[in-house]
Amino acid sequence: MLKRLAKTMRRDERGITGLETAIILIAFVVVASVFAYTVLSAGIFSSQKGQEAVYTGLQHARSTLELKGDVVAKTDGAKVTQLVICVASALNGESIDMTEPPTANVVVVSYSSHGNRTDDLTWTATQLGKGNDDQMLDPGETFEMTIDMTTAGEDVVTYHTFNVEIKPPVGSVLVVERTTPAQLYDYMILN
Repeated sequence: MLKRLAKTMRRDERGITGLETAIILIAFVVVASVFAYTVLSAGIFSSQKGQEAVYTGLQHARSTLELKGDVVAKTDGAKVTQLVICVASALNGESIDMTEPPTANVVVVSYSSHGNRTDDLTWTATQLGKGNDDQMLDPGETFEMTIDMTTAGEDVVTYHTFNVEIKPPVGSVLVVERTTPAQLYDYMILN
């Protein structure tokens, strides 16, 4: 009887089959949890990158200058000597440093026309209206920029189309394109 019981125990593998099934099931659960963790990590990473892109876009949009009012040209009767432009920050956003050249200016003014380009024109900025009397263009403030056109590399005379680009350190470039009329007066509004 003992021999028969020993033979039966050797041939009966029901417990081992259950153990193998449990090990395989545990392996599937572990693999599935690792895969789920990888998918969640990738999703969290991509949402963080999306959030960074949105915040960077907002910073650029809020650090953009906008034109306030007309572009006024001062002339000597033969050529344009200065442009007067009023600017404000778009979307009442970030402050923009309006420190004038040749000191440590961060706003760069460039001139371009057909066949000519000059970077870093000389300009001055004056705060208009209410403000805190510093050189930072804060939300709600307006600055009047006077751009010296004698350093543009060419004379801006009658029927002359040109661009002036005002480039803040962050944000998009404010491009002002104008054409001078047939006759130059001391002060003109350029359309």
